[in-house]
Parts: sequence; C-alpha cells; structure tokens
Amino acid sequence: MNLVLFWSIASAQVMLGLAMACATFRILRGPRAQDRVVGFDSLYVNAMLLILTFGIRSGSPVYDEAALMIALLGFVGTVALAKFLLRGEVIE
Repeated sequence: MNLVLFWSIASAQVMLGLAMACATFRILRGPRAQDRVVGFDSLYVNAMLLILTFGIRSGSPVYDEAALMIALLGFVGTVALAKFLLRGEVIE
C-alpha cells in the first residue's frame, strides 16, 4: 500500500475515533433527549465510516457489508427514536 494512503487512512481512523468519543460524550451528558438522539446518529455514522476505513486498509469486501448493516440499523433506530420523542409511541 502506498505510504501516503496508509498515513491518510490512519489519520482518518484516529479522527473518527475522536468523533466517536465526542458523540459518546453527547449521548451520556446531553441535557435533552433530542441531543442524545443526535449523538446516537453521529455515533453510528462515524462507526460506519470507521469500518469502511478498515475495509479500505485490508481490501476485504466483508467490511462493506458490515458498514451497510450498521447504516441500515442506525437509520431505523434514529427514525424510531425521533418518532418516539415526537409522539410518545413508535407503533401506531
């Protein structure tokens, strides 16, 4: 692997890890439930991107499928949480 690509992926993984730490802090310390939902949304997007960078680094397509599953489940979870906060119930 190219040296520039190696260091750029490594720095992206470090920055994504820091972004995940910030999102975890927002989930734990958010003053309102809406802040926690935004933190959860940010956390799953960053986790998905971190897994994609692992896939780029290793060259394996298995990571792409795992990232797709995280994106789908995270989106459904965010929609369910937003609907619960808006109406007080998820299933009508």
